[in-house]
This record gives sequence, structure tokens and C-alpha cells, in this order.
Amino acid sequence: MINKKISIFGVVQGVGFRPFIYNLAIKYDIKGWVKNDENGVEIDVYSTQKNIENFINEIKSNPPVLAKITNIKIEKNNKIKEYKNFEIIQSSSSKNKTTIISPDIAICDDCIKDIDNIDNFRYSYSLTNCTNCGPRYSIIKTIPYDRVNTSMSKFKLCKKCEDEYKNPLNRRYHAEPIACEECGPNMALYNINSDILECNFKAIEQTASLIKQGYIIALKGMGGFHIVCDATNDKVVSKLRVIKNRPTKPFAVMFNNINSIKQYTNIDFKEEKILTSKEKPIVLLRKKKNTNLSQFIAPNIDKIGCFLPNTGLQYLIFKNLKNPIIATSANLKNEPIMTNKEEIFLKLYGLVDFVLDYNRDIVNSCDDSIVQIIGNRLVKLRISRGYAPILNSVEKSFNKNILALGANQKSTISLAFGNNIVTSPYLGDLNSILTIDNYKNTIKNFENFYEFKPEVIVCDKHPNYESTKYAMKLKEENQSIQFVQIQHHYAHILSVMAEYSLTKDVLGIAFDGTGYGDDGNIWGGEFFIANAKKYERVKHLKYFKLLGGEIAIKEPKRVALSLLFEIYSLDEVLNLDIPIINMYNSNDIKVLYTMWKKGLNSPFCSSIGRLFDAVASLGNILHIQEYEGESGLLIESLYDKNIKDFYNYEILEDEIDIKLMIKEIIFDNDKIKIASKFINTLVNIIFDITKSYSLPVVLSGGVFQNKTLLELIIERFEDENIEFYINEKYSPNDECISLGQIYHLNNII
Repeated sequence: MINKKISIFGVVQGVGFRPFIYNLAIKYDIKGWVKNDENGVEIDVYSTQKNIENFINEIKSNPPVLAKITNIKIEKNNKIKEYKNFEIIQSSSSKNKTTIISPDIAICDDCIKDIDNIDNFRYSYSLTNCTNCGPRYSIIKTIPYDRVNTSMSKFKLCKKCEDEYKNPLNRRYHAEPIACEECGPNMALYNINSDILECNFKAIEQTASLIKQGYIIALKGMGGFHIVCDATNDKVVSKLRVIKNRPTKPFAVMFNNINSIKQYTNIDFKEEKILTSKEKPIVLLRKKKNTNLSQFIAPNIDKIGCFLPNTGLQYLIFKNLKNPIIATSANLKNEPIMTNKEEIFLKLYGLVDFVLDYNRDIVNSCDDSIVQIIGNRLVKLRISRGYAPILNSVEKSFNKNILALGANQKSTISLAFGNNIVTSPYLGDLNSILTIDNYKNTIKNFENFYEFKPEVIVCDKHPNYESTKYAMKLKEENQSIQFVQIQHHYAHILSVMAEYSLTKDVLGIAFDGTGYGDDGNIWGGEFFIANAKKYERVKHLKYFKLLGGEIAIKEPKRVALSLLFEIYSLDEVLNLDIPIINMYNSNDIKVLYTMWKKGLNSPFCSSIGRLFDAVASLGNILHIQEYEGESGLLIESLYDKNIKDFYNYEILEDEIDIKLMIKEIIFDNDKIKIASKFINTLVNIIFDITKSYSLPVVLSGGVFQNKTLLELIIERFEDENIEFYINEKYSPNDECISLGQIYHLNNII
């Protein structure tokens, strides 16, 4: 008989790890104890060498579904301590906290069965959960993950719930949000004047009835409120567009089950698997024609964001409702998602008709995740509920605590300590005071989770990013903190390298909308030879000017006009008989030409994202952009796979010159042809440059969220046996920047 101490690190709290260990100990005749501590799970075992080996092997090979083990440390205790049984003992805590917080997980099938079972005391209880599902990140205040450290601490368990909570053989053993209608949070339906109309299940039934009648409801989800309405009602969806000031940006739609989604979309097996997974994200799918979905849900594009109920509340609403519903984040433009009813009453008064709320606080807000399948791979467009916080483990441990502040758009933050990089959920664009406040509060919350004090701060090089400004403020407040800035597009490439633990030289291709370049210009069509320590820019899209700076991002017609000025004289431009020229009067064109000629508020740019905008305008596809990436979505929706032609271009010593392409686009005069040939041209440019370097290829940046473009690139690379890597665990957009920033420091500090 021997003693061993086993320490398990990673996502191992709030995932049913202790009851798993308890049952495993009984199976292998192990005596001793298991507990949560500040670093993960600690186990003291007493048994034979063979029993302990079998016990450890099963922990490694078959852990709980929601767990992610990053390391197991085994120490032999030379002083034998005998135990008579195996126990789960009280958690311990100290200031050295490294265990990883689990993401929120969608309600599981077993809990849905409990909700449906009239003989179960949780029948129709909307906040039912167990150790395999339910809120984690959204309710936690600090670690270890115990009920006292969550927003459930104020709810005293009834006898029935307490019996389950204390029974290691029950799947609700230490499920911290465990509750029922008698002892847990309750539901209430309010009118917009904050009067309570109904409670609990009657409130849910009434909400479903109000949706059928064409009302707009604020509905509390796991990490924040949704605004919901009948997705088949043109009148109410059109009204929602007006009140959200969202003319064309697509809405996500929630369906009652997978069969309903199949009625409205063309879905494959992999997409179905993701839709029904434990994360239940929004999945972008190709919509079918001639369904009864409102024409205003995703105008002008062939995709729709679909998802399934991920909470008991949403599931119960669909028991009383057949139609799919729009379920969009409850927020005003450029503001974070709302998490309490008081915000709804204050900010959405007159915009929503009713509010369905429950009285469990959301401590950490978390939007819905958005994904799509590209080339048989899961590509994430927004990483939040179900996937984040994200853990990335590195082989070389960090000798300093590092805080990475990411970018300005689609911001995230990352913390590095030990062998861990922990990245926050998506925090939005830092374009408003409230979003910036939410960003700063998230940093404080993460520092509180881990008793974390940064010794190094790393940020982007852009001087006007709010994340950069905050980094500089932190540095001013503490001069002992080391301050580092990483170029934006290099950080994109580093994020992919971090996912696959790459350190060798790669050909990094970063295509996005904007990013501050080393020369002070706006980059976004870049080719690097890079490794984990350094980079060299070897090719880029030839610079063109953004007429009006930031306003050109909203008005693709300005980018198109700038490219015409690069090629033609003013008189020649005025005489072009194309739609974009006919949109302006001659005086406006002359004024813009003067701006372009003198470089007045017309910064140089090499962005592929802006090139998409220009092509959309030149092709008469889009001239004014309502939301980021709209031009790309429209071009993608027009793509015809039967068109194999492409436009001409020149690859010079360090530049990609697309003047020939612009000239040819002007004379094509066919939207489908222009969209198809343009995407084919980008694939050819990438492939031609790739052939010049015998290096693995790394792709990152928001442009690679374009499904058609990335599928064609993957297909080409696979046909040619070219080694390549893309973001999969993280999003290729700016959400991945904070990860890349930290990975660079892991290799130089």
C-alpha cells in the first residue's frame, strides 16, 4: 500500500470533476480524499501501486466531458498515511490562484428530461441545470468555483436540492447553480413600466403568447438579455430594425429544434453536430428560398445565423411557440449587452414591450458565440458563450505575469501565468464609454479571479486605440511594469502560431480591414516571413488612399473613387460611364480629387478589407456600408463557382499592383462576374506568392472569415500539398490579437 498526491490543472472546476474522481476511487478501491483548491483539483490517494496506476490512466483517458486537463502532477508520499474510505473534502484557497474558469454550457438533455417530467420536482423549472450544463463564467466572482463565490450564494438550498448537492453519486453534486422553484431564482414578466404581470411558468406561457401576438420582448439569457420577436412577422421584424437602428445587418434566429432548422436552411452533418453540441453557438447556414421567414432578417445575403435554445427558459418558451424567433443581443449601438432589467427599463423604454427576467445576477456578461464551417473546419467569428474564457497552454512557462490588451475592434484581453494563456470572451468594439468601461471591468474581474498582478503589459502599436491608451495609463500608474507594443498584423500571425505551438519560420498572410503599420500607414494586405521572435514584411498590397479617412470605411464609393484616381486623370474619371461616377456630381468629384491629390485626410492604405469595399462599389453592389464586413458578405453571396476566370495583376518586388484588375472590373458590368472573378483573383495572388517561398503558410485576419475565399484557398493548398495553418480555436478577426501579443513575449522574455 502506498500514498500519492495527485494535482490536476486546467478546466477542472465546475465540470463534475470531484464526483468523477469519487466514483473512480470506488471503482479502483482507492482510499483518501479529493478537493478543489486555487490551482485545480488535488487528490490524496492510498491504495496499491496497480490500483493507483489504473486510476490515473482513466483520469487521463476518460475525464468528464467538460473538463480540459492541461497537466497532472504526481508525487509519492514516503510517509504512509492510511485512509479508511474516500471523501470529497472542503475546498481550500490561497492567493496563488491558477485554476481555469469554465465557460457557460447549454442545458443538457438530462435536464431537459427533468423539465419535461411531470413527476420530477423540477418540472417546468426554467433554471434547471447540473454539473454537465448551465452557467459558470457568467455567475462567478472568484475562484475556487464554489457556490459561495457565485451569484447563487444568496439562495439557500431546500432539502431536496441539498440532498442532490451533497450526494457524490448524483449528477448535481456540487452543481453550484443548483436550484428549484422552491429555493432558487424565480421568473417574472414585467410590462415596460416595471409592473409584474405574471411569475414563473405562467410568465413563460404569457411571454410565448405575446410573441405570437407580435410584441417585442426583452428576454434574459445566460450571459445577458436578448431582444426577441416572431421571425416570421415582417411587420414586427421591420419595427425591430427601426428601433435598433439596424437597417440591414442580419439578425440571428432561434429555432425550437434541429428539424425546424432543416426546414429553413441547407444544413450538412457537421453543421448539425455543432448546432446540437454542448456549446450551442449561432451557426451561419445557407438559407432556403421561399420559406415563411421574414424577408427583413438577413436582406441581400444568402446566409442566416441559426441557433437552438441553450437555457431551460428558452426551451420552455418554445413548448408554447411554434414559430422561430429573432434573438438578438439587447444593446444599443456600440454598447455592451445589457445584463439587468433596470438597464432595459431605462434604455429600451418604448423600444421593447415587455421584459422577462429572473433574479439571479449576471456577474460577467457574455454574448452568443458565432461560428461557421469552412472547408470542413470550425471557424469562429465571435467567441463567447460556450467557448470562452479560452485556455491555451504553452510548453515554456511564463516567468512573469503578462496582461495583453488586444486591439480596438472585437476586443479581448489575455492573461499569462504559469503555463497558461487565458483569453476573455469577446468584449465588443471600444467605441463608446460603456464598452470601454465593460472592457476595464473585465480586466479587473480576471485579475480578481486569479489574484493576478501584471508585471508586463503588451498592447497594439496604434496610438489612438483605446486599448493602447489604457495600457499607457497603467504604465504611468506603475513605472515598474514592463511595457511592450506589438505590430497588429504580426500579432495575427502569432495567434495562429500560438494555437499550434509553432516557433519556426512561416509565410504569414494577414488580410483585414485596418491595422497600424510600422511606417504609420494603414496595413491590411500583408505577407511576412515570421517566426515567434521576429518578422519581415516581404509583400503587401500597393498603397492607395482612403478619401476622408474613417468615413471611407462607411462609404465604399470613396475607396472606389480613390482607386480610379490612381489610374485615370480627373477628366478621364469624369467621363467614365459607370454607376459610381453617376452617383456624384462633377463638383463633388473635383473636391475629392483635390483631397486625393494633396493627401488631405487621405491616409495610405494596403487593406484587403478596403479593397473588398472598393470592388463592391465599382461593381454597383454596395456604395454605403451599414455594418463592418457587409461588402464581403454581399460579394460572397454573389459568387458563382462555375466562373473560373480571374483578373490580371502584377506582383512586383514588394508590392501587389491591382491597377489592371480595376480597369477590367469597370468594363465587366456584371455583379456576379465581378464578385466571382475578384475572389478568384485573391486566391491566385496568395498562391502565386506562396509558391515563391518554401515555408509553411499561416493565414489570419478578418478577411479570412469569408467562407468562399477561405474554402477556395484551403482546396488549393490541399491539392498542392502546401502545409498551412488557420485560426480554429480562436477567431481570425481581432479577437485573436491579445493571444498573439502574449505568444511573442513567451518566446523573447
